[in-house]
Amino acid sequence: MTAPARTRQPAPAPVLRARLRRGSAPADLALLLVGACFLLPLLWLVLGSLDPEAGHETKVPRQPGLDNFAAVLTPQLLLQPLWNSMVLSAGTGAVTLVAAVLAAYPLSRYRSRFNAPFLYAVLFGTCLPITAIMVPVYGLFVQLELLDSMPATIFFMATTTLPMAIWMTKNFMDGVPLSLEEAAWVDGASRMTALRTIVLPLMRQGLGVVFIFVFIQAWGNFFVPFVLLLSEARQPAAVSIYSFFGQHGAVAYGQLAAFSILYSSPVLALYVIVARGAGGSFALSGAVRG
Repeated sequence: MTAPARTRQPAPAPVLRARLRRGSAPADLALLLVGACFLLPLLWLVLGSLDPEAGHETKVPRQPGLDNFAAVLTPQLLLQPLWNSMVLSAGTGAVTLVAAVLAAYPLSRYRSRFNAPFLYAVLFGTCLPITAIMVPVYGLFVQLELLDSMPATIFFMATTTLPMAIWMTKNFMDGVPLSLEEAAWVDGASRMTALRTIVLPLMRQGLGVVFIFVFIQAWGNFFVPFVLLLSEARQPAAVSIYSFFGQHGAVAYGQLAAFSILYSSPVLALYVIVARGAGGSFALSGAVRG
């Protein structure tokens, strides 16, 4: 008779935990290195803003203070550029959102052989670098006498973010059932009324995501305002931040760090506001019968 095959006994729990710890050690070390690459610049930003003698190295200030913040908290250095950035970013986000909704609605609700080519053309638009078209755009602005015009710059910045916004808005709109609109049509609502009263409220979280995406893209855009907005009174904070880089390599590191912290605060506040108002998911529970 042959001997019965032996079954392999599982290792005890402490042994398994030890093996898992040894196996995850390289991954943990790699994650710590990646985290340090992100945290060290932020640490320099905080320490440099509190150090009156800040330099390019990361060090604890000997006499921390708020002198750097007091130096940049002036209408010319901070308040006016931040207001210009807010106008540019909010205006670009609003224009882009309206255009993206109107463009994504027929792509989401109508089936046509032209949908796929149009979407691929939109996708190609996201791959086109902005630097490749700024020369003809600058020439067009000169011919139309639109240089140093805030509304014209807003509309152009909206066109640069529109392709990706259309893709994102269409994906969010696909998540809203068509049966809800059909019920509104039966009650006598027009398509635009159903879009305004049914579709948009149900995809408000997605619209918030699109708005934040466009807002951040416009908030950090340096090249377009630098080329199209000539006067210092209309330049956003992304352009005026370079005023802290003086000639011959002289840099006001402390004021630059303080300005950078104040410059990023509105974006962080926008994240918090939208995260609290958006909720967890689309409010579709109970809207469609199973």
